Amino acid sequence: MARIMAIDYGTKRCGIAVTDPLQTCAFGLDTVPPEKLIPFIKTYTSTEKVTTLVVGEPKQRDNTPSEIESKIALFLAKIKREFPSLDIVRFDERYTSKMAQQALFQSGAPKKLRQKKEIIDKLSATLILQGFLDQQQKL
Repeated sequence: MARIMAIDYGTKRCGIAVTDPLQTCAFGLDTVPPEKLIPFIKTYTSTEKVTTLVVGEPKQRDNTPSEIESKIALFLAKIKREFPSLDIVRFDERYTSKMAQQALFQSGAPKKLRQKKEIIDKLSATLILQGFLDQQQKL
């Protein structure tokens, strides 16, 4: 089977997570700047088969799109041009950053590690992907 990749898109960093080949669990892969995201995906997909890209959908508490949504829309347009065979799925990412911070705290991670934004972004992408996988199992 092929992997599923998830992205927690940000203006400074994008967290990336992937599944195992059987698509049973998610794990953090890397964090890259948004301008290097497409080259990263090209490199990764040249060695690993990826069929689906899950992109976090940031929403406000009132369900309206977050400010960054316009940048995500531009990124998705580029992805569709570069990877026409890739299925793109949006998944609600509300509170994933807070959940990532809480998970690091509860795991006993040192304060310096908990403050690294790239760790939080990678863990957020993992939470997005695991949430997507959990939802798929219910269907």
